[in-house]
Amino acid sequence: MPTMKDVALRASVGVGTVSRYINQPDSLKESTRVKVEQAIQELQYEPNEVARNFKKRQSQSIALIIPTVWHPFYSEFAYHVERELFRRQFKLILCNSRNEAEREIEYIDMLKKNQIDGIIAITYSEEIDSYVTSSLPIVSIDRHFREDVVYVSSDHLQGGRIAGEQLVKRGCKSIAYVGSKSKIENESMLRKVGFEQYATEHSISYVVVEKDEPIIDKNHVIKEFLQKHDSVDGLFCMNDAWAIAAIEVCRELEKDVPHDIQIIGFDGIRKSMEDCLTHSTIRQSIETLALTAVDALLAQVNQVEKNRKYIVPVEFFEGNTTKLLTIE
Repeated sequence: MPTMKDVALRASVGVGTVSRYINQPDSLKESTRVKVEQAIQELQYEPNEVARNFKKRQSQSIALIIPTVWHPFYSEFAYHVERELFRRQFKLILCNSRNEAEREIEYIDMLKKNQIDGIIAITYSEEIDSYVTSSLPIVSIDRHFREDVVYVSSDHLQGGRIAGEQLVKRGCKSIAYVGSKSKIENESMLRKVGFEQYATEHSISYVVVEKDEPIIDKNHVIKEFLQKHDSVDGLFCMNDAWAIAAIEVCRELEKDVPHDIQIIGFDGIRKSMEDCLTHSTIRQSIETLALTAVDALLAQVNQVEKNRKYIVPVEFFEGNTTKLLTIE
């Protein structure tokens, strides 16, 4: 049965380097990592997982808390998180919380008892704020907590600015923002702020309709708004679900999209890997968000000091709900 020492001899490295490869592979240079990996494969060496985890006091398991697996954004995010954790020799435990605070608190208790090594959380439950502390290895997506918890977010502020800019570039004279507002403070609220900033700085007429969540009927909110503000010719929706609802309402009101009114969403989500985006939107890189979250969490698990805040860029995707820019 080959040992760690045998692997070290075959790879011409120290035993400590082999140990680092097993426990923290990203801490090694690529050339060293390749040598150790090749030696392990040639010798068919298998680390003693139970002993290694006991020594490290790690379970090699990470929990991911999401509101629901049925939403395309959350399911795609979970897909990329699982793949990256597997690559880095961690297992994923999925908590499909449905915003039930007691389920989320249970996972935080598991973390405190060392039954799992860390948590990546997309949560909108008010009750868990008092259970989350900055000393725990937790990464929050978008949401702020009272304590200084590490969080990863897309650049929602810039996304709102880009949406306003793209509508104006395409000839819109009266633009609007439509969406809902959560009771939980989170970075996505900056989409509206960025939109308003751009419009104000460029003296563009704009209107905002923002309803408190939960929203029972998006279509009704949008229809009532557009009937009241018939001159609006550019609409920025808080996310793609609102954008799709707006497209349906415009069809019902016999408003031609994009000739009578142009529409931009936010997220860039797809129903499946084979699906293609058709409407214009501010696209988040869900894969980059996931990989950044994993990296930030494992840095905490391995007690490596890094940033407390990570902002991922967004980009405009030109679909069929905005007019093509003409080259003069």
